[in-house]
Amino acid sequence: MVKVRAHSNIALVKYWGKRHIPLNIPAVGSISITLDALYTDTAVVFDPSLTEDRLVLNGIPAKEKESRRVSAFLDRVRKMAGRDDFARIESVNNFPTAAGLASSASAFAALALAATRAAGLTLSPPELSVLARIGSGSAARSLFGGFVQMHRGERDDGRDAYAEPLYKGDYWPLRVIIAVTAEGPKKTGSTDGMEHSRLTSPYYEAWVSDSQKDIDAMREALKNKDFERLADISEYSCLKMHALAMSGRPGLIYWNDRTLELLHWVRARRAEGWPVFFTIDAGPQLKVICPEDYGERVGALLREHPAVERIIESSLGNDARVMDE
Repeated sequence: MVKVRAHSNIALVKYWGKRHIPLNIPAVGSISITLDALYTDTAVVFDPSLTEDRLVLNGIPAKEKESRRVSAFLDRVRKMAGRDDFARIESVNNFPTAAGLASSASAFAALALAATRAAGLTLSPPELSVLARIGSGSAARSLFGGFVQMHRGERDDGRDAYAEPLYKGDYWPLRVIIAVTAEGPKKTGSTDGMEHSRLTSPYYEAWVSDSQKDIDAMREALKNKDFERLADISEYSCLKMHALAMSGRPGLIYWNDRTLELLHWVRARRAEGWPVFFTIDAGPQLKVICPEDYGERVGALLREHPAVERIIESSLGNDARVMDE
């Protein structure tokens, strides 16, 4: 049995849209940060006595849809390894699933590393990232810690669409405070939302064509440790992504009233001189990012804010790693 821990991530330059759905090839590149406090632990063992794959999620046998998705992923691993035996998979998230906190990213990153090692494979980082991406687009980034770039790639087979680390987390210590505004899964998943935007938004092509400018600007901000530029680009990319989702027909609104209230709260603090900014993925949870030494003060204020159900605090996380083998 091989057990792996992989961490969730949040994109600062957003990923929204696929140019090939079955292979999860992104329409745009992205840059993310990996979160130490949010992770998935996944254990995999191939067992010749099994007649089918057996998946347990958070201690409960998985539903048919989830099992099919994981078995299809494992079929790729089996083909690469030249084996046909089924596997037992046990996976546990330490945070809510399908709530805008990138649970599928850490889950498929952990599964990719655990399954390949259990099957006797040792893939290069780009190869492993490509495999994880097929399971979940954002999982390609969760294999790496710190600051990570996902390449859009140009090939039809997606072999050049992979993530690579830019800087370790200690290069620029940041604190992420997740303001949870609503519990439970979102109504529209990311993949469905991306395709809806592609098919119905008049702004989709502009979103795709403009994305590389944000990647280049963010890389420069990270190189110079320019917090103001980091904040500006992150909020700009976030609001563009949600404007795109809202411009579909019908529009997709992932926020709730509390999300918007907290967005204005962050902007007000920044106007007062606080080094803080927000980002929001496909869900109602708002993430506040600040230098590590401001984290305690920002967290204390958010913990008492009436729009916040609870907070999750995190530093930047490390690479996915094998825990037991």
